Amino acid sequence: MQKTNRLALAVLALVGSTAAFAQSSVTLYGRVNTTVERQKSGDVTTTGLFNNSSRFGFKGTEDLGGGLKAGFQLESGFSSDTGASDARGFFARQSEVNLSGGFGTVRLGRFTAESYYATADYVSMHNHDTGSSSDAFYAYVMPDANKIAYRTPSFGGLTVDAAVALHEQPTGKPGKNAFDLAANYNLGALALGAGYTKQGDVNQFAGRGLYTFGAFTVGGYVQRDERADGRKRTSLRLAGAYNLGASEFHVNVGRAGEYKGINDSDATQYTLGYNYNLSKRTKVYGYYTHVNNARNASYMTGTAGADFSSVAVGIRHNF
Repeated sequence: MQKTNRLALAVLALVGSTAAFAQSSVTLYGRVNTTVERQKSGDVTTTGLFNNSSRFGFKGTEDLGGGLKAGFQLESGFSSDTGASDARGFFARQSEVNLSGGFGTVRLGRFTAESYYATADYVSMHNHDTGSSSDAFYAYVMPDANKIAYRTPSFGGLTVDAAVALHEQPTGKPGKNAFDLAANYNLGALALGAGYTKQGDVNQFAGRGLYTFGAFTVGGYVQRDERADGRKRTSLRLAGAYNLGASEFHVNVGRAGEYKGINDSDATQYTLGYNYNLSKRTKVYGYYTHVNNARNASYMTGTAGADFSSVAVGIRHNF
């Protein structure tokens, strides 16, 4: 009888500890993404090994009961070609704590603007908008740090994100709080998104659509951005992908219009890519990207009128 009681107590202790473990979890995750490239910027040609936004992080949740959960995410970037840490800070990619439930999610800390994820990032399918083939024209306006954000629950496929980035300077100092709004609406094969950011006189608005039919996915976004000096510009990007077994074939074309008052400030970018998925977490890939700058445009090069191109092969591994 005594042995039975001891066994029952041991089982209860094990069940109790299992329940405690089930209430909270911490996950280590990351991505190592590296390419060998031959880049040409203007008249300068460079062959080398390049990092494509490699990173690692920790994220976790705790079940507080009653549908309420607390969570966090800490993410650090590093250079996969040299091993160097992110010069901006150890958790400069993301550092947030959040609280979620039936009311939605409240987020505090540092994280990427949801307006970007809802538009430009969503159609960057071949290499996740990283490296030399990343989108050269999207105007990223929202500061990443000192944010308070809220995400609604899903209403029939619609979610909305709202955020404010606090300026955190004494009264009279230059600068203002920034505001960001994003919406995503999924209708089966059709996915729609929009984003808006405002910081003082700087504004951007973008809309996105993506449609999947069979092995094909096509989509794009259009963005209007306005600078503090009064310059205004419209840019757009179209993207397509074809999946055939483990193979992916990608093409995208972007166009940046002239800024108001600056003639010949337009540019075009196109990318052709091929990915082969060795597993769900690992792929090898190659691409060619080219940015054609008009006389007063300097995208990707920093030199007006100079073009940019790159031929690359790479490996990406997620963990």
